[in-house]
Amino acid sequence: MTQNFFTTGSSLGIILLVMVVVAMAWANSPWSQSYHDLWNIKLTIGFEGSELTKSLHYWINDFLMAYFFFMVGLEVKREFMVGALSTVKKASLPLISALGGMVVPALLYILFNYNGEGANGWGIPMATDIAFAIGLLALAGKAVSDSSKTFLTALAAADDIGAILIIAFFLSGSLDISNLLAAGIYFSIMLVGNLMGVRNVWFYFIFGVFGLWLALFLSGVHATLAGVLAAFCIPARSIINESTFITRIKKRATQLSDTSYTDHKLLKENQVGIITEIINDSKKILSPLQRLEQKIRPLVHFFILPLFALANAGVTLKGDVLGMLLHPISIGIIAGLCLGKLIGVLGASSIIVTSNLGELPKDIRWSGIGGLSMMAGIGFTMSIFIAELSLNDERLLQIAKVGIITASVVAATIGIAWFKWSNRKTAA
Repeated sequence: MTQNFFTTGSSLGIILLVMVVVAMAWANSPWSQSYHDLWNIKLTIGFEGSELTKSLHYWINDFLMAYFFFMVGLEVKREFMVGALSTVKKASLPLISALGGMVVPALLYILFNYNGEGANGWGIPMATDIAFAIGLLALAGKAVSDSSKTFLTALAAADDIGAILIIAFFLSGSLDISNLLAAGIYFSIMLVGNLMGVRNVWFYFIFGVFGLWLALFLSGVHATLAGVLAAFCIPARSIINESTFITRIKKRATQLSDTSYTDHKLLKENQVGIITEIINDSKKILSPLQRLEQKIRPLVHFFILPLFALANAGVTLKGDVLGMLLHPISIGIIAGLCLGKLIGVLGASSIIVTSNLGELPKDIRWSGIGGLSMMAGIGFTMSIFIAELSLNDERLLQIAKVGIITASVVAATIGIAWFKWSNRKTAA
């Protein structure tokens, strides 16, 4: 989605992979009980009489992951404004392809689990893990073009929009209307603040976290949706435009060059003033949306997502592991992510292109779309997140996680091999 995302994608993929290995090893070691005890530690926030006590696992999945959805919301909003989704022609291919990549996996899952004990898990194979998919895609090296990364990211972003809608309409609990109305009021205040030109990010943070998130939590709607709703309220316009910024910077540079040179370690007072003005102008050219993206991305990529992986990937492989792998839930997830994504994304893409409703990017061939369709089967973070919401039985959840991890490994392996093979074939 962004160049910064791509440059950190490989390291992020490796970190997430390490966290999965650590979680699996820890959960199946002689110290496995300590793994489960850690995430069940109770943490309390609030004041006496207005306290909220939940497990560490809950705070990670329901509070910290709201920041992940906030980042996704910021990136999706920007893509709709100036990026890969900014025009109908640009957006049609990844959006319709994502739709195919959600519908077919869900149908395959239902095929194996219709009226079964895991019937509610049909949303599990629908999502794509942006971080893992882009990170592992980097392992394919030069075989992957920048357009391929952009396409996969737009596709995964659309998948996440679908996952968010699933959470909102199908996986939320019974609704408390008064708190839902309160959430609507907080959301409206943030929208009005945007329209009035409020660009102080603390305004949106206070109303987003202490207002919108808490109200949604109390309403019964999954509170992580607050992250997405808050993101769409963040102003995307800068205070000054590009030409004004360039004019001011040139003026400041001239003023700075006219000051007398000093070899002292500290700048003179007038030089400090000029540098301060340059810093202020630099802040004004960046919109609140872009500033927040830059600030929150490291927190999400290198703390929240790895912590989520560590807290949720620890599947205890005891008993009949083969039976877990061959359970209809696991088979449905594997079929959905590994086969459904390929059929859905590739099929929908071909329909869009042949009907002239969209076109392939210049440096992507159909073999590349096939490889990207396989990489879209890496559903790790989002699939586990949806599984946690849709499967209340711990045994079924463990089975689902086995299927998710297996499917993600298979999809990544085939996808990377696909790109390397197609690149060698083209070079030959």
